[in-house]
Amino acid sequence: MSSNAVHYVAPIKADVVVDAVRLGEKPSNLWLDAWRDLRRRPLFWISVAIVVIVTVAALFPGLFSQLPASGQGAASLAKSNAGPEPGHPLGFSFQGYDVWTRLVHGAGVSLSVGILATIIGTVIGVIMGALAAFYGGFLDSLLSRVGDIFFTIPYIVAAIVVMTVVPREFRTVLVLAFAIGGFSWASTARIVRAEVLRVKQSDYVMASIALGLSRFKTMLVHVLPNAMAPVIVVATVGLGNAIVAESTLSFLGVGLPGVVSWGADISQAQASIRTAPMALFWPSLALTITVLAFVTLGELIRDAVDPKSRAQR
Repeated sequence: MSSNAVHYVAPIKADVVVDAVRLGEKPSNLWLDAWRDLRRRPLFWISVAIVVIVTVAALFPGLFSQLPASGQGAASLAKSNAGPEPGHPLGFSFQGYDVWTRLVHGAGVSLSVGILATIIGTVIGVIMGALAAFYGGFLDSLLSRVGDIFFTIPYIVAAIVVMTVVPREFRTVLVLAFAIGGFSWASTARIVRAEVLRVKQSDYVMASIALGLSRFKTMLVHVLPNAMAPVIVVATVGLGNAIVAESTLSFLGVGLPGVVSWGADISQAQASIRTAPMALFWPSLALTITVLAFVTLGELIRDAVDPKSRAQR
């Protein structure tokens, strides 16, 4: 090589910092990314609006109707199957009840049973799935086989059997919720087991155990919080299914006796479907819209918390 060769060296700019942290960028995590995705989707806001309206109607029915839904003075046989009139926008049922009032008060029973059944099923599923996946071995085999047994049992059929056996005076909201949620936890347990198996291989879990934290505390503090994203999605979808289950039991006559329920109103209105079909249509529509809102909300959350689904859109 010639000694006269020129070596070029790029000038160094003193004001340039390599790998500088951009403080102006917004912090990000799984739920923030999911929220930023959800708030841009109109279907999400429609589902949330329906859920909020149904929840407010269940908690404060007096805001929507001041008429009694059952009991003395609630029905007028002279208005049996009558059409809409001022103050009664949806007409009357076969027994002479105001259909709108029955819809408003029926939301409370359906939603309360659905929420309690979802909580019961989710808690049992999380406990069974987390213990099976985190400890493994014989406990995993035992709990997985128990879950397989419950998974093969249709929870609606099991709830029908339970509510048939229970005397009418003991049929309460809590008993009905246990009848539904106590047999619907197997699918949640499978999802939790798969997620815990993934999370427990993380470095921070191994570091926690190496630092002396007990395995049980490690599971509670580090594993479960990072495995709850799919559980929330499943619980949202399961809430709609639990509302359907409650309405099915009420329709079959093994639900809560003497209470206002969409399923009970559908069952009573089917006798006069040819002469007064709207008395059957309105509770069916309320049930369909409510369940569809919860299921759609769950599906949207499922897509939002999955980075692969967001990237495909």
